[in-house]
Amino acid sequence: MAEEFSLLGDARFTDPVAAAEYLEGIRWPDGPVCPHCGETERCNRLMGKATAHRRVFKCYGCRKQFTVTVGTIFESSHVPLNTWLAAFYLLCSSKKGMSAHQLHRMLDVTYKTAWFMFHRIREAMKEPAFTDRLTGTVEADETYIGGKRRGGRHAKREQDREAELRGRPKPGTGNKTAVFTLVERDGRARSFRMANVTAQNLKGAVRAHVDSDARIMTDGLASYQGLGREFASHDVIEHHRGEYVRGSVHTQTVESYFATLKRGVNGVYHHVSRAHLDRYLAEFDFRYNERHVTDSQRTVTALQGAEGKRLKYRETR
Repeated sequence: MAEEFSLLGDARFTDPVAAAEYLEGIRWPDGPVCPHCGETERCNRLMGKATAHRRVFKCYGCRKQFTVTVGTIFESSHVPLNTWLAAFYLLCSSKKGMSAHQLHRMLDVTYKTAWFMFHRIREAMKEPAFTDRLTGTVEADETYIGGKRRGGRHAKREQDREAELRGRPKPGTGNKTAVFTLVERDGRARSFRMANVTAQNLKGAVRAHVDSDARIMTDGLASYQGLGREFASHDVIEHHRGEYVRGSVHTQTVESYFATLKRGVNGVYHHVSRAHLDRYLAEFDFRYNERHVTDSQRTVTALQGAEGKRLKYRETR
């Protein structure tokens, strides 16, 4: 179990050396490992005046020096590690996210620095490639992120029902970005930015991320037709007929996920560009998947995901 954090009076949030020692314990629980060659036996800490305070190690296999930040999202960053640790904890403990302006005010860094730090943290939150497929009962649904449609609430509802009945995208989505989400009941969520909501794209995502023994739940969108031949079953809930629950058949789990996502996007971030949407989705997926643990445990999991990932500022522009 992860040791609990406290922003007040915790040396890991005020002292870069204490933060480095803590990160070393997370990344190298059995002792330092050279990120250049993988050596574990002949890695010693340098105790000279110029290196002791920075916790520099030297590998006597490849003869290279390294610190705990090499090969992680922290590499080449001028932001102290204790500030990084505080930023990780704040983003992991905020249910609907935290704006870069808020981080800029709380940690006394520039807005540009806070914005870039949060994008690096979201990169650490991304699920690694080739993870296990979703199993059991999996709900699938799509939503749209972006500008608001014009017209009254009831008119929009009727337009959406008509589009769903005819298997077409919802009207007025030209300035919005489609998001497709798969949610395992009592399990994990995976979200994707969709360029086009077509049968090929939606079914392709389901095939790639859901086990063939799973039970699929969707709404009545025509693009989902035929999934029952590829999976254990495919149950459809007919929203356009006013049906929302039929026994165990519903898509309320994925709709609950969308509610949290939209509260974060609309209430905290206000605007999310298409270019960065994937990283924001990774953030909300991560918090959903780690919802049953404490904020401190969630922070440790995110820190473990920082290894082997890099994101340079020019890649975010």
